[in-house]
Amino acid sequence: MLALLGFLLILTFMFLIMTKRLSAMIALMVIPVIFALIGGFGKDIGPMALQGIKDVAPTGIMILFAILFFGIMIDAGVFDPIISRILKIAKGDPVKIAIGTAVLALLISLDGDGTTTYMITISAMLPLYKRIGMRPLVLAGIAVSASGVMNLLPWGGPTARAMTALKLEMSDIFTPVIPSMIGGVIFVLFMSYVLGKKERKRIGVAEIDYSTMAMQAATIDPEVLALKRPKLIVINYALTILLLVALIKELLPTTVLFMVGFAIAITLNYPKLKDQKERVAHYADNALSVVTMVFAAGIFTGILTGTKMVDAMASSMITHIPDGLGSHFAIITAIISAPFTFFMSNDAFYYGVLPLLAKAAAGYGIDPAMIGRASLMGLPVHLLSPLVPSTYLLVGMVGEDFGDLQRGFLKWACGSTLVMILVAVGLSIIPF
Repeated sequence: MLALLGFLLILTFMFLIMTKRLSAMIALMVIPVIFALIGGFGKDIGPMALQGIKDVAPTGIMILFAILFFGIMIDAGVFDPIISRILKIAKGDPVKIAIGTAVLALLISLDGDGTTTYMITISAMLPLYKRIGMRPLVLAGIAVSASGVMNLLPWGGPTARAMTALKLEMSDIFTPVIPSMIGGVIFVLFMSYVLGKKERKRIGVAEIDYSTMAMQAATIDPEVLALKRPKLIVINYALTILLLVALIKELLPTTVLFMVGFAIAITLNYPKLKDQKERVAHYADNALSVVTMVFAAGIFTGILTGTKMVDAMASSMITHIPDGLGSHFAIITAIISAPFTFFMSNDAFYYGVLPLLAKAAAGYGIDPAMIGRASLMGLPVHLLSPLVPSTYLLVGMVGEDFGDLQRGFLKWACGSTLVMILVAVGLSIIPF
């Protein structure tokens, strides 16, 4: 009964946001409350929701100050030279721009942090997309697709969780799946090429003065030009690089690093209090919309976890696998990892469900390492989950709707997963 309630909750939520009957933020807060009441958890809704909010609070605060930090960098003109360089290579061709976006996102994703990938990629590329008329949704989709494949890196989170949950080493789980990652990367580049061709057909190839485009765009508005800080560009680059290094090395909690980084950035570039207030106010709308989504997702996950619906759904799916398919448990794990990581947090899947899958597979003589590898195949789909805070940052930065991103790119995410599974099976990384 509890599992059925959980599946109905998920289906109702997805239906409402993908048909735009409710916004994602409202659905995240209201739908789980309604289903918790139906399940008889009325007295526990408050504590469960509050726990979920507490769990996402550091992420919400981090995203708030990350938006402000990179907003200051954009205003100061840090990304103008990058845009100019990409323009010289792309020649105003949407196909080259789309592929360049994928390459940039894939490279930045090497740090394993989706939030950083989105902030840098979108900050650098969005002005270019707007300048030549490419759809910002394409930019968001390419960025999330690239990050989804690179999410397999051990320092990205899911792989480390899988290794911890199964008590295995990186050589057991991650190293063998590198060919699958390469397959996923090639698919993302192919996807970018296809999307670029569609954009080229729609808008053509732009005629642009490549070397001066970025600054010309700024000179249209004197107020925008007044915000540029060309004399501080070296300092701003150094500050940005220092912050990214500190994030990768985890010198301080991510939230603290972005708070301190923002304080330094705004003080250096806009020392007058009046200018600082204007900069914060300028990004307040974007920041508020993203952060409220994160806290709304906290209510969703808090209730879903607190009511044990997640556990019931996982157990139900595992127990309903026919005995005749037992020898194919690894491929089954690879396939169901996509919906599992879409509908529940990484912690819930890798610490709660994965050990159960490995134990069940062991009964059919399948090595736990194979199950661990298979569990990583669905990660491209995971990043389009409404439970991933960084994806709200992504859609907020490009000004698009979360449901539109899902409608447009879930099929591509499933394609990435399918390619990685096929490579894994073909190279015997996981048994068929």
